[in-house]
Amino acid sequence: MGRFDFVTLKLFVSVADEGRLTAAAEREHLALAAASKRISDLEAQLDTVLLYRRPRGVELTPAGHAFLHHARKILENIERLQADLSEYGTGIKGHVRIHSNTSAIIAFLPEDLSTFSQRYPQIKLDLQERVSSEAISALREGLTDIGIFAGHVPYEGLQVLPYRSDRLVLVTPINHAFAGRKSIYLEEAADEDFIGLQQDSSLQDLLHEHASRAGRTLHMRIQVRSFDAICRMIHHGMGIGVLPEQTIYRELGDLQLCSIPLSDTWATRETVIGMRQYDALPVTARHLVDHLTGRAGD
Repeated sequence: MGRFDFVTLKLFVSVADEGRLTAAAEREHLALAAASKRISDLEAQLDTVLLYRRPRGVELTPAGHAFLHHARKILENIERLQADLSEYGTGIKGHVRIHSNTSAIIAFLPEDLSTFSQRYPQIKLDLQERVSSEAISALREGLTDIGIFAGHVPYEGLQVLPYRSDRLVLVTPINHAFAGRKSIYLEEAADEDFIGLQQDSSLQDLLHEHASRAGRTLHMRIQVRSFDAICRMIHHGMGIGVLPEQTIYRELGDLQLCSIPLSDTWATRETVIGMRQYDALPVTARHLVDHLTGRAGD
């Protein structure tokens, strides 16, 4: 077996991520013909078929899945080596991949990442918005260094550290019958029409789970993809919704909304920072975790 070059390893990982050779070539800034030849030469070198060629893309063969696992490990080790050695040069350099749920992106991360970037201006942050379950899957598959997600979502096999907590509130139009309440249990509002997030969000799962435990079923009249869209639907009288308190503060000034704290004990949610293993993170990612969790030295 011959030697593998890093360009081809990165290309193969991109092919696996994108599912199309054309998109992978663009991502790695290679001509399509050059990318195709690299993959063909790699298969010839291994004497193994790594990809099934389909009319609309490619799929990994069993051998391809095995190769992908090791390719990711090799590239991660190289990146970690570069990041660790950078501390001995002119300053810490590198980049950190982050997959975070929407709540943290709106409520907490803008300020936290801003102060981190001021402290480490040479570290590039690659932040992608994902629902909690997707952030966890990305961690397990090696697609991100750090995941930020709701603490109640199962995360077996990962290491987590506490990040922030938030409180869920019921959001109604300002003239709704509930608008004068100081607090409310979700069960009391179960007969209303609800505006919610897409079905695979951890928040929706949490609401349906606890409504079911109380013997109730929430009627989701409309499901959208953002907190902003939920607030605007509520403003126009399409229903009510449950949102993290710190994600709606900017909407209350523009829209005629009222927020009522939920009295349920589970309505205070913990947000956590997840990783496969802290000690195995690149030094750049460890610095970010320390910063977000308050463990960084002054």
